[in-house]
Amino acid sequence: MRKQDRLLITGITLSLLVVIGLFSWALIHDHQQPTAKVAVVHQVNKKQDKTAQHHSQKIQTAKKAAAKVTRAQQKLLWKKPTGGKYPTLNTSHTLKLTVSLDKQRVYLDDLTSQERLYTMICSSGLNQTTPQGTYAIQERGDHFYNSALNEGANYWVSWLHHGVYLFHSIPTDVKGNYEAAEGEKLGQPASHGCIRLSIPDAKWLYDKIPQGTTVVVGA
Repeated sequence: MRKQDRLLITGITLSLLVVIGLFSWALIHDHQQPTAKVAVVHQVNKKQDKTAQHHSQKIQTAKKAAAKVTRAQQKLLWKKPTGGKYPTLNTSHTLKLTVSLDKQRVYLDDLTSQERLYTMICSSGLNQTTPQGTYAIQERGDHFYNSALNEGANYWVSWLHHGVYLFHSIPTDVKGNYEAAEGEKLGQPASHGCIRLSIPDAKWLYDKIPQGTTVVVGA
């Protein structure tokens, strides 16, 4: 074989080897690249999962803290105005009190302006002992004590049967001390039929709501 032919064959062989090598490298690279991408995606997903889990834990912690605050506030409701700052009432208002037994709320509305003036948290009678209907504010007094029930209250305002069914503060004992355990029930049925209010709410109603004001008690 001539020298030129040998050189030609050698060149062709080398070229083929280079092409085969490049093709093999491309195959290996293409095979490895998706694996690398999958690994990166897996790492990103794992990081996102950890972030989501951490966020969820923070939300749960915040909810638990809020629940604790709510429970703590609930225990002190009977000492506070339960609807915030009291409105200024005047003779231009035509007032109506509405007691919602389902929501355990007392709403004060102005019939003239169709405006809700104030909302109070209350406790109605256990076992549906608070009568439903339309009534009116009657007499009032600063304190009473019922020896048969071993229970009294301050700032009472009658709305049915002249002293039988009342708005009044949370209960007091025979010495006139407020019963905190009963006060903590504010917002749920707890009385013998009267409408219990926080101490400030009871005093405000006693001071500000005139005789003859309509009282509607319903679901």
